[in-house]
Amino acid sequence: MNRFAAFAISFAAATLLSACVFAPPAGSSNAFDADAMAKNSERALATCGAGNVREVNAKSFSCK
Repeated sequence: MNRFAAFAISFAAATLLSACVFAPPAGSSNAFDADAMAKNSERALATCGAGNVREVNAKSFSCK
């Protein structure tokens, strides 16, 4: 009985810990937008200057 219980527990743990990754649909607003990222990168460099950009994402940017 102990072997069966140990096997059942390890199987359940392995099943529960194997993460399922769900990618968002291609048209989702959460999907990575390379064009928006490139445009914001250019805007950030023009606004902040080289070396003064703190963060750039698809929606905005921030300067140091």
